[in-house]
This record gives sequence, structure tokens and C-alpha cells, in this order.
Amino acid sequence: MPENTTRSRPRRDIGRYVNDTLRDRYFATCDALFAMGAPARSETDVETSFGTTHVYRYGPTDPAGESRTPIVLIHGAGGCSAQWYPNTGGLSAERPVYALDTPGDPGRSVQREPMWQPERAAQWLDEALDALDLDQVHLVGSSYGGWLALNQAHRRPGRLASVTLLDPGGLEKVGLRFFVWIFASLFATFAPKALRPRLASWLEQPVLVVPELRAWIHASRRAFRIRRPAPLPLSEEELSTIRTPLYLVLGKHSLLVHPRRQVERVPRLIPGTRAEIVSDTGHTPQFDHAEEINRRMLAFMASIDGRMTGASSSHE
Repeated sequence: MPENTTRSRPRRDIGRYVNDTLRDRYFATCDALFAMGAPARSETDVETSFGTTHVYRYGPTDPAGESRTPIVLIHGAGGCSAQWYPNTGGLSAERPVYALDTPGDPGRSVQREPMWQPERAAQWLDEALDALDLDQVHLVGSSYGGWLALNQAHRRPGRLASVTLLDPGGLEKVGLRFFVWIFASLFATFAPKALRPRLASWLEQPVLVVPELRAWIHASRRAFRIRRPAPLPLSEEELSTIRTPLYLVLGKHSLLVHPRRQVERVPRLIPGTRAEIVSDTGHTPQFDHAEEINRRMLAFMASIDGRMTGASSSHE
């Protein structure tokens, strides 16, 4: 009888590493990025219905910050929590910070079940926060992580004190211009060193001038295979259900969304939204203006906490 090889075949709907050697090389590039940010206080794995989620915990360096509502960071597609290295130090100075590796992307999480569907994605994040014993969080999402955060605010907002969206998915269908930018940026990483600063400025792509980022991107592309479709944007009806305080940060030169359109549209659909366009950046405002974006995010979160404290006091 022919040997049954069904079990050895990788599932088509589960993200996976090509092999252990490429995975370990990729992890080495991740560690180089982590070393450029704040040191993690701890790392842990939590179990969900969709697999094991790897979590990094930072700070706070201010002892008073332990009692403040924590921040949870959700990275973009094709990356992991290492992408937050410009932000972990500033954010964790004042609050506990948790950075989650999304299952299905090239991080240290291990995916067992598909979770690209909106309800499943929301269930995953809710289960992960529950396993971390986090009842209230300030959720921050970048790019695809922005879609996850926006989806959470629509479907399972119970644990969310606020949501910050950094040039997020979920607002528009991903257009050809974004994929062209991604392809051009990847191609430009192979350009001669002398040309990279000019290309980085033209493409609004900091990866080209940070050697550790270039190595990370190359290793990621070789090592991991993402197995999920691009997420669909939320409808206007879905957006209008959101009541979680929202902070929307868009790069002036973003190719994922049309910034001026969305800075008018989102506050109209979600009243009270704080929406801003940041100059001199494209898809990565938290890279290009890390210190300023950290400051703005912390100020927004402090205002939400103050509002919640005031509301609680008025009911006593």
C-alpha cells in the first residue's frame, strides 16, 4: 500500500517557515532589531484556539506606571514584534507594554488554525488578552495590525480602553499602488549602498538605510510563507458601530490609504475620533517620527484614562 503522507503536508491555510535553518537565521535578525529597542522585561507564550501566541512585556520604567492601563502593540503583515524597536522605550517609560507576535506572520508564535476571518481574528485577540489577564488595554495597530485593531473595536471591544491606528488597513481596499510600493521597496533593498539614501527618501522607506532592517526583511521573505488573503475593509455600517475612543495617524504620503479622504471620513463615521496626518512620512510614521508619535500616543491615552477616571468619580 502507498504510504499515507497526508499528515506531513503543510496546510495551505496556515503560515509556516520554509525550514528550521531559515527560521533560525530570521530569528537572529529579529534579535538584532530587538537589541536596538528597550530590553523586554519578560517573554511568555499564551495558548489560544488558533495556536500559541508569543508575547513580549516591557516596562514601565516609572514605578507609578504599573497601575496605568497597559498598551498592547500589534505589528504589520510579514513582520513581528521586533518592528516596534523605535517605540518600546518611549512607550514603556510610562506604562506596561505588551507586544504580540501575530500567528500566521513570521514571529515566534505558532499557528495551528486559520484566523484570517474577521470573527476568528477578534476571537484570537480576545483570548490572548484574557490569557494575559488584561481586562482593559490601549490597543495600537500598524498596517495589518491596524486592521486587527479596527476589527476588534467593531467585534469585541469589551477590553479596549482605546485604539490607536498607525496608517492602518481596514479603511480601504488595498490598491495596486500599495503593492507596487512594496515590490519597489523590496527591489531597492538590493541597490548599491550609495543609492539607498536617495531611494529611501523617494520611497519613504526607512528599511533601506538601516542595515538591521534590511537583513530582517530579506530573512523574513526567505524564511516564511504567509497563507491568508488580504483583509477586506470594514464597511461604513461596520465602522459606524464603533464606540471605542479612536486615534488615527496617517502618513501624508501613504500609499495604503488616501489620507485626506480618511481624515475626514473616519471622524464622520466614528464621532470623537482624533485623526491626524503626519508630514514627511508614508506608511511608517512610527519609524520616521518615533519620538513624536510616542509622545502623541501617550498623551492620547492619558486623556482617555483621565476621562474614565472622571466618569468613575462622578458615579461615586
